Amino acid sequence: MPTQPDQRRQLSEFLRSRRERLTPGDVGLPQTGRRRTPGLRREELALLAGISATWYTYLEQGRKVRVSEQVLHALAVALRLDRHERDHLLQLAGHAPAAEAEESEPLTAEACAVPLLLQPNPAYIIGGNYDVLSHNQAAHELFPRLITEADRPANFIRWVFLEPVARDVLLDWEPEARGLLSRLRTLAARHCGDPRYTRLIEELNKVSPEVRDWWPQYEVQARHSGRKRIRHPQQGATDYAYTAFHLAEQPEQTLVVYVDSSEPHDEGKSPI
Repeated sequence: MPTQPDQRRQLSEFLRSRRERLTPGDVGLPQTGRRRTPGLRREELALLAGISATWYTYLEQGRKVRVSEQVLHALAVALRLDRHERDHLLQLAGHAPAAEAEESEPLTAEACAVPLLLQPNPAYIIGGNYDVLSHNQAAHELFPRLITEADRPANFIRWVFLEPVARDVLLDWEPEARGLLSRLRTLAARHCGDPRYTRLIEELNKVSPEVRDWWPQYEVQARHSGRKRIRHPQQGATDYAYTAFHLAEQPEQTLVVYVDSSEPHDEGKSPI
């Protein structure tokens, strides 16, 4: 069980948020009258997981108790957690190695040059906390005002929530922003106490009403490839496919490359 109070608090919040999203009908239990609070009761979840209700209450209250991986897996099954949520639960409970805190992420000159080689496709490299470590001109044009501050690194998640132009550029701003916040939540759990994450989260909660509303919902998600609808400065609304590549020596550093998926490409020829 983690000894850091902040990590125990996060574990408590995560368990409670997942318990409250389930109903008795979801897990095959009978509905027993009107409920004052949403979701399963603590004793119902404890019964499903095969553990003591008192012990589970201590765990959800953030007390300093020991918990085995076997019990955590039983809770993950009872809470209907997906793979990423289960890994997040294990991480919070101290059953996965925590990354050491660090003030900066070194980027080699060779890696820094990669986005430049991918021009004219928008490309950038982000760190674990979404600091933009390297980018090309196409990315600079596609995400206006992302690179504006000389005294600290540009940060993609700060741009999405705090830069007004982001809501015009990202045509599906709300689902994009919610997914981004879920991924930050996952990464922050691996760096509990790292000031790069705590400062960013505090700033977002202070300035963004959406973050203040969504952060307590405790959604978690892994980084992935996908599609985005983006308003290009010359082409207007454009569908992009984006792919994420993790750097071998720094696995939390991610190269992200965008390709205009609306343009036809020759068969057998790479669009990048």
